[in-house]
Amino acid sequence: MSQFGHVSAVNLSGHNQAIKFWNSGSTWRCVASGQVNALSFGGSDSMGQKVRVPMTNVVISRPRKDVCPLQVVCIDYPRPELENTVNFLEAAYLSSSFRSSSRPTKPLEVVIAGAGLAGLSTAKYLADAGHKPILLEARDVLGGKVAAWKDDDGDWYETGLHIFFGAYPNVQNLFGELGINDRLQWKEHSMIFAMPDKPGEFSRFDFPDVLPAPLNGIWAILKNNEMLTWPEKVKFAIGLLPAMLGGQAYVEAQDGLSVKDWMRKQGVPDRVTTEVFIAMSKALNFINPDELSMQCILIALNRFLQEKHGSKMAFLDGSPPERLCMPIVDHIESLGGEVRLNSRIQKIELNKDGTVKSFLLSNGTVIKGDAYVIATPVDILKLLLPQEWKEIPYFRKLDKLVGVPVINVHIWFDRKLKNTYDHLLFSRSNLLSVYADMSVTCKEYYDPNKSMLELVFAPAEEWISRSDSDIIDATMNELARLFPDEISADQSKAKILKYHVVKTPRSVYKTVPGCEPCRPLQRSPLEGFYLAGDYTKQKYLASMEGAVLSGKFCAQAIVQDYELLAARRQEVPAEASIA
Repeated sequence: MSQFGHVSAVNLSGHNQAIKFWNSGSTWRCVASGQVNALSFGGSDSMGQKVRVPMTNVVISRPRKDVCPLQVVCIDYPRPELENTVNFLEAAYLSSSFRSSSRPTKPLEVVIAGAGLAGLSTAKYLADAGHKPILLEARDVLGGKVAAWKDDDGDWYETGLHIFFGAYPNVQNLFGELGINDRLQWKEHSMIFAMPDKPGEFSRFDFPDVLPAPLNGIWAILKNNEMLTWPEKVKFAIGLLPAMLGGQAYVEAQDGLSVKDWMRKQGVPDRVTTEVFIAMSKALNFINPDELSMQCILIALNRFLQEKHGSKMAFLDGSPPERLCMPIVDHIESLGGEVRLNSRIQKIELNKDGTVKSFLLSNGTVIKGDAYVIATPVDILKLLLPQEWKEIPYFRKLDKLVGVPVINVHIWFDRKLKNTYDHLLFSRSNLLSVYADMSVTCKEYYDPNKSMLELVFAPAEEWISRSDSDIIDATMNELARLFPDEISADQSKAKILKYHVVKTPRSVYKTVPGCEPCRPLQRSPLEGFYLAGDYTKQKYLASMEGAVLSGKFCAQAIVQDYELLAARRQEVPAEASIA
């Protein structure tokens, strides 16, 4: 854990300033007087210079008339202690099993379609096990559903507003394995909700660090009296008792009910759904609680309440393709694997027995291997399925799995907005899910004078075909309620400098009631063919954690099948080659 954490605010001013430093646990915290601006940069490096902080509590005063002093006002929170949780240890053990597995006499050459987190994870762990992955990405950018692009000004815009939770054990292990833990900017352990009936105000659930789970979560709920009344809290707690007592078996059995139906069945007041679970449903799966499976909510609540740091959030310090995906690619290539962009799969070609013969790319290139993986979203997989496979039950069940549309909006304003936090915010508006002022929360987007809001527009079903200008107009109407003193729909207050709208017609699979039995295992019934993706069978559903875990399970299945695949190679010679 870094002793110095992340510096997060700097201002140069001609006024006399005082800076206080003190050590709190394993990280440094500080406050300063005077006007401040926000800046964020990782580790203990500040503008290329090492930040050195004394080991004792001090107060430093630098009253110099003609020199602008450096003023530090806050730092990101330290990485929470995750390593001793059961889920983290299980994830670490699974990771270690690839590194410690017997080295293959002749490595398998595995062709993987899709360089999102699922495909990257599959390739990474196959390489760890001594095999050679050949990872093919259709586009010119890594990341899949975490892809991002640079505009002409050099500013990044992303597919989504990505948050890394403490309850993501496989993702957290992945960061550690790559040596990039310092790229996560951890925030205070809180959940912050806008108050629709009190424009410009927020309600907080603060999780005290001194209490273990689940007491810290219970405390956070009990201390918040702005969103739920005490009778509502009691009825909700009673409604949750079966889930607490029934464990995982109960949670899985609730897949047939929507959040709204489950709440009513348990006698939970509708106002609890309105106040809390509309926002939570939209944040988890971009849909409302009358559509979302209750299993999804219960899994999230279980992780958040049973793990002390489960709901603690972190932002990546830059764009996912550069700061997360490229280190995975570097790792894969260092072990002999390959990653190829602009390699779109046009057709899965079959042998006479129905197994995969090769992948045909759109440019006419034929790619052959010892095993094949489709790590694309489920909707793309269904487009690629050979006709001969469509009536196989394993594939036929996929019909119910459909990606949910989502829109990610970025707006650069001409001024620094004040009514925000260095955190993810739940908007609780009709059209928006969550948002953040990225000029404060993330190093890459730092700007001391102007804000850049990144917002998730959801549900997006009725908006995905609308024009960007229509979406921006609707977003500004919602922002006028969140920032009543700073933003107006007609831009008579804060003015838009530029914006980007990123539409994903089919994002993560829509977690509706009854879809759990349709999720496939990573090993298909066809020898040598495998699937990876958050829609495949794993316990974290539609999430970055689910994508990474699915890749590990896919790689594990291939490693377990090594003898079978090696024997098959001898019967039908095949190499990962370009024909």
